Amino acid sequence: MGILFGTDGIRGKANHYPMTCEIALNTGKAVGTFVKDNGYTSVIIGKDTRISGDMLEAALSSGIASTGIDIFQAGIIPTPGIAFLCSDSPEAGAGVVISASHNPFYDNGIKIFKQDGTKLSDEEELTMESLILSREFVSQNDIGRISLLSNGLENYAKFLVSKFPFKKPEKKLKIIIDCSNGAASKIGHMVFVKPLFEPCFIYDSPNGTNINDNCGSQNTIQLRQQVVALKADLGLAFDGDADRLIAVDDTGKEITGDSILAICANHAKQKNKLKNNVVVSTIMSNVGLTEFLSRNGIMHIRSDVGDRKVLEEMQKCGSILGGEDSGHMIFLDHHTTGDGLLSALKLAEVLIETGRPLSSLASAMTVYPQTLMNISVDESRPDFSKNSRIANTIQSIEDKLGNKGRVLVRYSGTQPLLRVMVEGPDQKITDYFCNEICNSIKKNL
Repeated sequence: MGILFGTDGIRGKANHYPMTCEIALNTGKAVGTFVKDNGYTSVIIGKDTRISGDMLEAALSSGIASTGIDIFQAGIIPTPGIAFLCSDSPEAGAGVVISASHNPFYDNGIKIFKQDGTKLSDEEELTMESLILSREFVSQNDIGRISLLSNGLENYAKFLVSKFPFKKPEKKLKIIIDCSNGAASKIGHMVFVKPLFEPCFIYDSPNGTNINDNCGSQNTIQLRQQVVALKADLGLAFDGDADRLIAVDDTGKEITGDSILAICANHAKQKNKLKNNVVVSTIMSNVGLTEFLSRNGIMHIRSDVGDRKVLEEMQKCGSILGGEDSGHMIFLDHHTTGDGLLSALKLAEVLIETGRPLSSLASAMTVYPQTLMNISVDESRPDFSKNSRIANTIQSIEDKLGNKGRVLVRYSGTQPLLRVMVEGPDQKITDYFCNEICNSIKKNL
């Protein structure tokens, strides 16, 4: 990980370093240079609904145009929509998304996709970062044009619906859809249409500052209440840029990424469509997922945190299904990156084909109690593992848990936070141990 790039692009508080117009301008120049060096002529830019999106889009576009590369602005569109448009265009050498995903409105970020719809590798990010920070750009005689891509959202919606096999299902699923006042707000209405579903939308009125505000994948309280009150079959919660999905079952229970992976993997295996019988998830995944997959004859491989790392492992082992408990899920036989809307359609497909409620499907996987706490830290990110008191506390708890649980402590790749995760046999014990570690870190770090 470099100075600017975290686990998912560049991210920070808008109008503060590194999410400034100056960095955005230089990022645009670096992207334009990257595209030109690879023989392409244009870049596609998209954004979520944050108030700072227009400002950063203008700076990025100017930087790219200064290298002689054309820009097509797709407007408000989910992150995976830019990945699709980029891979679908023979002229586009990169796609850029202005979004801070599930973060509050005052944050923003820059994510970069290559021509094939995949994110930059670690090495490519370091090269890009070096160029951004060096500010050594050769003046160009050519100047790129900035244009609006008027049909980008429509084309992406058509792509998504084409992946859903039921044009007229016998029984329409009643679905409550939480768009998080983000990038799913408009396209959600284009995908979850009445001929296919019985949809009801909430939090689909973005105003620039209400994205992820007590709604979406990070806060499903209102969605859970609506599912129960309206007796819906399914609830869907997206994050700000709609690359994550968290579901709610027919009883109002939250169903996270691990359980959705288990449901989709088992269904694909039964249809002989799970290539190599392998699923990839991260080190944050619940041990219950491993047990479920093993019980159903499916190999489970763990990767580092981040959908890029999941994709790398999937490509290595030939898997077509992978993801994170946070809701990023990659259906590699359909798309190149995590896509919340596509994941929702694949989950709906399982419900329709099996005729079983989500609560029944999800009950097949035991979810072990897992407590995740965040500790605010400064940007220096001191090495907590070298502090003997913290290390001893962690070791002591690991010894007490034995083979009935585990501990994972890591820095967030997108926020100034230290994440402490404890998994164990009982919720009270898990909460207690997690608090012990957090208190030790606060006291000694």
